[in-house]
Amino acid sequence: MGLGIAVVSALCFGFSGPMAKYLGAAGLTPLEAVWVRMAGAGLILLVVLAIVRPRALRIPRDRLLFFAAYAVVAVAAVQALFFLAITRLPVGVTLLIEYTSPVMVALWVRFVRRVRLPRTAYLGALIAVVGLAIVVQVWEGLRLDALGLLLAVIASACCAGYFLLSDSFSDDVDTLGLITWGMAGSAVVLLPISRPWQIPWSAFAGAATLGGHTLPVLGATVWLILIATVAAYVTGVTAVRRLSAAVGATVASVEVIAGAVIAWVLLGEHLGAAQIAGGVIVLTGALIAQSVTVRLSPAAATAPEASAVRLPSGRPSG
Repeated sequence: MGLGIAVVSALCFGFSGPMAKYLGAAGLTPLEAVWVRMAGAGLILLVVLAIVRPRALRIPRDRLLFFAAYAVVAVAAVQALFFLAITRLPVGVTLLIEYTSPVMVALWVRFVRRVRLPRTAYLGALIAVVGLAIVVQVWEGLRLDALGLLLAVIASACCAGYFLLSDSFSDDVDTLGLITWGMAGSAVVLLPISRPWQIPWSAFAGAATLGGHTLPVLGATVWLILIATVAAYVTGVTAVRRLSAAVGATVASVEVIAGAVIAWVLLGEHLGAAQIAGGVIVLTGALIAQSVTVRLSPAAATAPEASAVRLPSGRPSG
């Protein structure tokens, strides 16, 4: 059941990019679409938790800065950068780049926190870099948009920050409460740059066409909020409770495939043979680097630094 829930979470997250592109086709900027997504999901979760689980919304005083950092880095930055990147890159490519974040976590743990990792971790990092080079087709002069690639890489770094932040809290923080305040807080943080008062709200009454498919904008928005955000995060949290971090994170990689397939069906975005092969290599390297970080020796697991390499499976990507 845990595996099934984790797969459902990854599939729900896979709709993020395609639904966001429909909002873009309707006239919303990427940052406006992010704000609508975060504000809508945050409001829904606040109401639901206030009714069924009000204790989850309590924030310990000594965790205020942590909650703020989580909202800014793990939610607002990841979402905004991802939505900006998919305006310049195919959804599948953006997801592939963002999924190098486990490699960044492994490198951070080794060189910043100075925790020794197995050699396999570095092998995984090397494999991921080779795969990324194939994805961007460096032998053809970097055919993909350079700014889009930069945005996707920064989004990946923020995603790595999500993993590291998520690994640093204990039972004094309710996971659902953290997600809720993260979304609501990110909506507040994004106010000055998203400028929701300038959103063309009349666009939600119309329809948008991409890749030969037409969807009502309001329907795409509701799907983005309820399925690709609320359902995706809630099922992700449930999966974390039922599965180990390594297994949950591995299953979450299905999002890359789901996002690419959904973009192919709804948007007509196609990946070339080289990019598909490179994507497989990127995922292989990332999963190798990620899985070894949770297979420490019993002695290492007792060290204070050992907690730095446990990676949660609930991903905040698109």
